[in-house]
Formats: sequence, structure tokens, C-alpha cells
Amino acid sequence: MPFKCEEPAVPTVQRDDDAVRITRWDFAPGAASGFHAGVYPYFVVMLTDAVMKVEADGAVSEVPRKAGDCYQRPFGVEHDVMNGSPHPMAFVEIEIKRPGAIEVPQA
Repeated sequence: MPFKCEEPAVPTVQRDDDAVRITRWDFAPGAASGFHAGVYPYFVVMLTDAVMKVEADGAVSEVPRKAGDCYQRPFGVEHDVMNGSPHPMAFVEIEIKRPGAIEVPQA
């Protein structure tokens, strides 16, 4: 069951090609992403300190996050994310579409 919220989170796609999709997510206090399942494995990098509420498998967890924290998830995890903070929350999500297609610069 998705969180009840008055305002949805705002995704801004910053890059989308055959290898990756990079999206900035902005959440007002109480805003939620909407229940979804990741199509690709992804990484999240927090831009702000926040309390991230995550609903998955019928349970809600509250995870304090600091700006600069990062974590990863595999694809297919069904979940909803809500800003449980009294201030805006923002993070960047990096979805890995094709790991072999990411070019690594030579040193």
C-alpha cells in the first residue's frame, strides 16, 4: 500500500542513454515517490540530510540519511519512498542499464 501524500516527489532526469539513467529526486516534506519496482539495479546518493521512510513488503522503515550517504538496490524491489523530514529531501538515483556499456576513462 503506497504512502498517503498530498504532493508527489519531483523527478528530474539529468541523463538517459543506453548505459545509465541519472535522475535527481526532490521531495517536499511528506512527499512520496509512489509505489514502484526498480527496472534496473541502481545507486542513490543523498544530497541532503533527511529521514527517508521506505515502505516495502508491507512494512515501513525510517532511515536517517546524511548528505553524501549512498546505497544501492537490486532491480525489482517493490517499494515507496517518503520524506519523513520537516524540510526538503533530495537525492540522485543512478540506474545501471548496461554495466558493460559504461566507459571508464584511462588514467
